[in-house]
Amino acid sequence: MEFLKRPACEDPGTRSTDVTHRVQEMLDDVEARGAAAVRDYAQQLDGWAGDFLLSPPDWSELAEQIPDQLKADIHFAHEQIAGFARAQRDSLSNFEIETFPGVTLGQKVIPVQCAGCYVPGGRYAHVASALMTVTTAKVAGVPHIMVCSPPRGKHIDPAVAYALSVAGADTVFQLGGVQAIAAMAFGLLDGPSADMIVGPGNAYVAEAKRLLFGRVGIDVIAGPTESAIIADDSADPRTIAIDLLSQAEHGPHSAVWLFTDSRPLAQAVLDIMPELLASLPQPDVPAQAWRDFGVIALGSNREEVAEISDRYACEHLQVIARDLVWWKERLINYGSLFLGEGSTVTHGDKCSGPNHILPTGGAARYSGGLNVQKFLKVVTCQQISEQANETMSSVGSRLSRYEGMEGHARACDWRLNKYFPQQQWDFDVHDQWPDGPEDSSGTLTP
Repeated sequence: MEFLKRPACEDPGTRSTDVTHRVQEMLDDVEARGAAAVRDYAQQLDGWAGDFLLSPPDWSELAEQIPDQLKADIHFAHEQIAGFARAQRDSLSNFEIETFPGVTLGQKVIPVQCAGCYVPGGRYAHVASALMTVTTAKVAGVPHIMVCSPPRGKHIDPAVAYALSVAGADTVFQLGGVQAIAAMAFGLLDGPSADMIVGPGNAYVAEAKRLLFGRVGIDVIAGPTESAIIADDSADPRTIAIDLLSQAEHGPHSAVWLFTDSRPLAQAVLDIMPELLASLPQPDVPAQAWRDFGVIALGSNREEVAEISDRYACEHLQVIARDLVWWKERLINYGSLFLGEGSTVTHGDKCSGPNHILPTGGAARYSGGLNVQKFLKVVTCQQISEQANETMSSVGSRLSRYEGMEGHARACDWRLNKYFPQQQWDFDVHDQWPDGPEDSSGTLTP
């Protein structure tokens, strides 16, 4: 692997110990002081002293500010996201099977009871994140969905509020940052505490979710956005450069990578970048991301390029190359895959359907992104008849005793003696009857 451009800085996903320390302090404070601490942080950090709960009249007033075309676009994106989520939900089902005579096993798919969805504020109005989180939870069947989003002025962004209404949020709170994550996790807002907290955010929000994981479920441990493009000599270098910079716009730590086996293409992309950056109305953020975290890596053939890509295991992966079927079958590590020039990551970020909350920092090696299944528990059940215990308890007893777990073995031995009182066993079965069974039902004598 040869680099035509290396990153100027270290891994953007590296966690700061200062951030961890500060977030843990805040979480401890909120847990100790409750709603008073949440209120203090909201006033200190966001200058917010108003009501947290977005009232129905305010919700309606914000919706009236939305142009009809934007409303139509929000509804279109919602239908795409919901349609894909429904297909995901349909791929999981309850079932029961008999694996051995008298042994019935099964699974039941149960949604979590309360989801907490975080929708960032800050520089951008994150309409798509509102749709991605709440719609997915709604399709999963979550009974109560609460949302926290930091205010932008007098209220949260009007289009975000409208999107939350379309998606089916139950309660919306004008609250951001670590204090919002803590309030949802600790049940300090109207309604229940969250079983699952999802949604993107800055480094402090991401760290709060990471530190609370275990007490609540989370979608992914997310770092700065990552996007990679695999391309060969059939690709248009300008398309590649435009798409890389579109993702660099997310933030100054957003990593963007090009993996190719074509040196002329790689050089062309490198040459085009200054021109495209200069043409952007706000070039500072993408310019910094490209300078500090941009990569152009050259492989000798497509197999080596695929190996490079799988090693990076990026969040978003575009392929603009010949033989898309080969790439689709060969690539294994990515958050979401975009095949062909017609598929830009912007589609996935905003409106095409699959969720845009995806693993970063190499987590795509072992995890996918937010999906319906994140809100669902697959629980199991088993019912074993008395007759089936002749085999099941025999095997269970022998394995337990081999492992040195005598109590486990005796739970099986009890059933062997109770259900088969006349049977002689060719292995050790402990007798736990004080005076022997009264009858075959196993009733003890007084």
